[in-house]
Amino acid sequence: MMLKQLAFAIALLAAPAVANSADGAKTYDLLFRNGTLDEISRDKTLFYHREVTNALKPEAGERDTGDIALNFSTDEDGMLKISFHKEDKMRGMGRFPASVGNPMIMVFYESVIRDMAESAGGSPFYIRNRVKDALIQTSEVIEGEAEVDGRMVATKTVSLFPFKDDPNRDRMQGFGDLEMQVVMSEDVPGWYLSMTADAPGAGDGPVYHSEITFDTLGETR
Repeated sequence: MMLKQLAFAIALLAAPAVANSADGAKTYDLLFRNGTLDEISRDKTLFYHREVTNALKPEAGERDTGDIALNFSTDEDGMLKISFHKEDKMRGMGRFPASVGNPMIMVFYESVIRDMAESAGGSPFYIRNRVKDALIQTSEVIEGEAEVDGRMVATKTVSLFPFKDDPNRDRMQGFGDLEMQVVMSEDVPGWYLSMTADAPGAGDGPVYHSEITFDTLGETR
């Protein structure tokens, strides 16, 4: 799985990119796109991998690194079930209506909000509000390409900096420089190719790195 992620990263960096500006409403609609699960067979499961490093709380990074499965409920109630898998352990992460779109975007944002509050302190409500505000600001949409399963696909990338102008950013233990980046593609089942949060820090390594990467669309396990 790590080789696959490395190949994706190399291809993405090498691909030509074109930047277009999108107002807040368009940015939000792109990130929270409706209908992204409509064409996926209900007997399939979307698999993702989450990799986390956390210099402020290393044990949390270890705890939160693992695989995420998104599958349709067998109750035929139009709901999705998300579960986290690590070695031989599994825990539920919630149920979401499939009709809205792929809830992995919400899983991504909420996990970063939780991690920041847990590691750097501060109110999760304050952090969430800053992230929500960033979602409706004008942003650049970078058009490029990435390699997925041996073929090049067109991508759109949006980056958000929720604490760029925050008056409290110097008290956030490095999270004031947090960048949240989402790479999307029509050719990737479920729309999201990768979702990354980085707080680079001033030392030898990042304060925080969280990446959820699409793995495969496979049979329900």
